Amino acid sequence: MRQFTAVVNPTAGSATGAAALLKVARLLREAGAGLDTEYSRSLAHARELALQAAERGRVVLAVGGDGMAGGIGGALSGTGALFGLVPAGRGNDFARALELPTEPEQLARLLLEGEPRPVDTVEVTSAVHDRTVVLGSLYAGIDALANRHANQARLLRGTASYYAGALRAITTWRPTRYRVTVDGHEHAYTGYTVVAANSGYYGSARHIAPGARLDDGLLDVVMIHDAPRRLFFSLMQELDTGSHVHRPQVRVVQGKEVHIEADRPVPYGADGEVEASLPLTARVLPGALQVLH
Repeated sequence: MRQFTAVVNPTAGSATGAAALLKVARLLREAGAGLDTEYSRSLAHARELALQAAERGRVVLAVGGDGMAGGIGGALSGTGALFGLVPAGRGNDFARALELPTEPEQLARLLLEGEPRPVDTVEVTSAVHDRTVVLGSLYAGIDALANRHANQARLLRGTASYYAGALRAITTWRPTRYRVTVDGHEHAYTGYTVVAANSGYYGSARHIAPGARLDDGLLDVVMIHDAPRRLFFSLMQELDTGSHVHRPQVRVVQGKEVHIEADRPVPYGADGEVEASLPLTARVLPGALQVLH
């Protein structure tokens, strides 16, 4: 029987994480599985707790949103440890890409009986981070700014906070000149953002990269070029279905390594957390994480 260690961020989504874990934990224990719970003080602390549990041969459960999933999953990348996810955040986009069940009974059954699935992770280097590993996507531009606003929201939750953050970001955004190099091929343009996607979703169910797959060894690089603001608002609506990729202002290419630069300090985010500013380099690590699925 599997032995689990759940790592919970008690501040993410108020008590949502603890509440989500309680329902699943009862079912795991009733089935005879062992379960320990660790509460992290920070994302860095969560990574430490995850690595310590993995060294003891335990299945590590990330309890929270995309930031928690990315932090813990990134720490476990390349270790061979088993990784499970109890979604309890605003976006839960990595869980959505994995098509994880939302009902506690189905999720508990998956954690108990599911087979490990190797999925890709993404190694990121920048001036701020010598090396970090993320799961879902990197985004540099107006979406990173919008996500920063969403993370700072106090009254709004879920998708509403992302829409409000996007509206605020659009009012202050000025076009940026990007230089994006994908497997040695350079793409220069003026626009709103560039997204290097391992997962197809970001920003609370927005289907930014419909062709992205978690296990194909490739990043889908989505470049949104300059457009009138009214057109950009229409494009934002199309992110719900992924139909934006058919617009002439959007270009998508695939590659294993991406280098992103801009003509001014542009913020970038990863897995729901705004990290720093460009430039950065992202490289796929094929099959580096073993996810219960």
